Amino acid sequence: MADEKDTSKGKKKMDISLMKKDGHYFYANGKRKTSVAQVRLYENGKGEILVNNKPVDDYFFGELIGSIKAPLKIANALKLFDITALIKGGGVSSQADALRHGISKALLEYDPELRSELKKAGFLTRDSRVKERKKFGLKRARRAPQWAKR
Repeated sequence: MADEKDTSKGKKKMDISLMKKDGHYFYANGKRKTSVAQVRLYENGKGEILVNNKPVDDYFFGELIGSIKAPLKIANALKLFDITALIKGGGVSSQADALRHGISKALLEYDPELRSELKKAGFLTRDSRVKERKKFGLKRARRAPQWAKR
């Protein structure tokens, strides 16, 4: 047991020991571009949000934090839940949107009557826009090589 080797070619396994809490929770997946957020809302919380074992203020910055907390403000549930999230893939903005989507879907598990308010705010719609693939013979997805007459 002392000589355990990590065979995942340099990738570290994420320690989710802090993410495991006791009690009933509401679970949902949120997605945006290539980011996937696995979100758990624990009842009777203090309003703490942990993202990949870090407080949300250490993981995200600026208006992204306000964007993440927006569904909780609509539901008047800022201090009702402790939230843990495991996010993989994408960039910072994409991860924040995936987390917001996951929180919104988990709030629906808690109270289905919030659906109309969250839907009107656009938090339940999965933003499926992803980067278009590069095409053969082009420089990027649509950018053609410069045309020369002579």
